[in-house]
Amino acid sequence: MFACLSENTYVSDGNNYLNKEVHFHNPILPSGADPWVIYNDGHYFYMQTMGNKIELWETIDLTRLNEGKHKVIWYPPNSTLYSKDIWAPEIHYIDGRWYVYFAADDGNNNLHRIYVLENISPDPMEGKWQLLGKVSDSSDKWAIDPTVFVYNQTKYLIWSGWEDDKNGEQDIYIAKMKNPWTIEGKRVRISSPVYSWERHGTLADNNPPYVYVNEGPEILMHKGKIFLVYSASGCWTDNYCLGMLELVDPDHILDSASWKKYPYPVLTTSIYHHVYAPGHCSFFKSPDQTEDWIVYHANSQPGAGCGKARSPRMQRFSWFSDGTPDFGEPVSTDSLLPLPSGTK
Repeated sequence: MFACLSENTYVSDGNNYLNKEVHFHNPILPSGADPWVIYNDGHYFYMQTMGNKIELWETIDLTRLNEGKHKVIWYPPNSTLYSKDIWAPEIHYIDGRWYVYFAADDGNNNLHRIYVLENISPDPMEGKWQLLGKVSDSSDKWAIDPTVFVYNQTKYLIWSGWEDDKNGEQDIYIAKMKNPWTIEGKRVRISSPVYSWERHGTLADNNPPYVYVNEGPEILMHKGKIFLVYSASGCWTDNYCLGMLELVDPDHILDSASWKKYPYPVLTTSIYHHVYAPGHCSFFKSPDQTEDWIVYHANSQPGAGCGKARSPRMQRFSWFSDGTPDFGEPVSTDSLLPLPSGTK
């Protein structure tokens, strides 16, 4: 690994040399799961699961995320339904205000639901974050990993949830939003774990004996095409990977038949590169807006599961001739990667 030294310094690990002006290596933080990135007015804002609080990072260079501004923006009050297990927060700028969506419970996983914070300050690192409450459709079922999708001025919430009240399968749902804190109408299931690569989820304690997983949905748009990239199989397995849907009929977003699932994963474990269980991604453009990048979490050792060994990594991706994303293989932590284009 490379030491972090001053600007213009070349550092050797015995095999390669890193010029910090033009190269970086993963991970971008030592530890962290469920990474989320948004770009606004020349700045990147980053979040990840912290468990008992919500933190926000700000930087102009994601490869130096650990050197950027960083603060806790919200602590949950004690003894509420959203005091514990705070997972996968995402910050969004909607209708001129900042919103953070997250999942939480009171320590009982069966009670996981989605909640939203609001901040009216132009700068999300300033101002006051206020809890607006739970965001749920009328079924009020178990729900995690919320993200917001805006298309033709209509807002949609997409998340991972249970069909009923019993653990065993996580599906992906979408619902129309009346406003950033209210779902309007019923949820629609658009993805279930049906392929063998989505159904690695055996649990050692046999309670339940297995969980088949689709979770962490994220929207990716490119040249008129709309994709939904999600995590498949249990995060406690090395088979955790990314799958993909494509919206083939944008006029009927709330029709499950409008979403085509690709029958193969789009990013998987690379034993050769020592990257295991890559999942829960988000997407961003380089500072000059010419390159597409993915950020995701992964382990560096097999069998590391869903714990603190996971770390956030980023890499550039390209596009196939048919307009679908080509994520390639997850790169090793020893790989020297060029900085995103336009990085200052």
